[in-house]
Amino acid sequence: IRGTRPAMPKKKPVEKKTERHWLAEASRNVKRLEGQMLVALDQSNLRIALRKAMEILDELRTSKLSPQSYYELYISITDALRRLESYFVDQQRRKTGVSIVELYEHVQHAGTIIPRLYLLITVGSVYITTMKAPAKDILFDLVELCRGVQHPMRGLFLRNYLSQVTRDKLPDTGSPYEGEGGNVHDAIEFVLQNFAEMNKLWVRMQHQGALRDLSRREGERRNLKQLVGTTLVRLSQMEGVDLTAYCDSILPKILEQTVNCKDVIAQEYLMECIIQVFPDEFHLHSLETFLKTVGHLKSKVNVNHILVSLMNRLSQFARSSPGKIPADRDIFPIFHKYTAQILRKKTEMPLCDILELEAALLQFSTQCYPERLEYADGVLQFTVETIKNHQGRGGVLLPKSTSVVRRL
Repeated sequence: IRGTRPAMPKKKPVEKKTERHWLAEASRNVKRLEGQMLVALDQSNLRIALRKAMEILDELRTSKLSPQSYYELYISITDALRRLESYFVDQQRRKTGVSIVELYEHVQHAGTIIPRLYLLITVGSVYITTMKAPAKDILFDLVELCRGVQHPMRGLFLRNYLSQVTRDKLPDTGSPYEGEGGNVHDAIEFVLQNFAEMNKLWVRMQHQGALRDLSRREGERRNLKQLVGTTLVRLSQMEGVDLTAYCDSILPKILEQTVNCKDVIAQEYLMECIIQVFPDEFHLHSLETFLKTVGHLKSKVNVNHILVSLMNRLSQFARSSPGKIPADRDIFPIFHKYTAQILRKKTEMPLCDILELEAALLQFSTQCYPERLEYADGVLQFTVETIKNHQGRGGVLLPKSTSVVRRL
């Protein structure tokens, strides 16, 4: 028909890329660039190899991935970095190529900050093995430079990489890096500094984004908690960490960081980490310090779980190692004192939680002090009074509470 405009062709809808698409695309890029990097290394073309490594590490600057997907990408990229590290180690062993000192200086001027720091950590770990500079100097240099990345997720993974590649290069007692390279106190301070910064970054993840996504962010944070916890595991495995170092330096700094972060998820996890990763003997000699800190945690922290976990751990220790608890350390009154303080402070604690706490306290007294029947009598008497007060206020015993009473 004259004057009628031809129909416009329909536009194809633009396909919206999902997170899995972004991850798959990034993974393909990493695999391709890694192949090119390895070819350059085979040809001893260090300039091209470093450039390809930088391009690989550029993928870690993304903001399009969730922590879980970012972790998958991080694993594939750090695998590539390990191959690059092996090449540097081999070059230093053969005394060929660029000196490690020159290489360490060179990569400090490379590209954007995330690729630069990953490369610097990789080269720095090799630098330590050559013993051409004190290990402590390189370690503190690296942990300080990592402050340059303040994005919570990217910074957390960067510091996890630092922790991983340096775990066997600390100037710990008996380590080849001890002596001119530093001592166990330097090793402890390095790990504690990295731990404190990792925890701050982990906590800050909670406050990124809209309020409606709060529960999702909490779930993502819980999935990443092991990245923070492994630093405490590293401390507990060090040969030079003895009771004195733990009580005087390690525990006070961990507890200070735990209280000051003012975050419920972090406080619950870190207190549980302390209980699980350090030896029972350490807990026996630092009990009052630990329990005093429990009273300063956020009001929403499940302190009942923390106390029960510690009492159960020490009860098991007493059962498996009879006689190991020093006769001159009567720790039941310490537990009883701080438990009472916490119960007075947390008046809203459910009856079931109070009974669980008393059940753990009873088990602790019977396992650690079987001859002190007055301890068990005191716990049972307090339990009876608590139930009477609860019923006097019109409360009823729920099935869960009844089950705990039967155990008592």
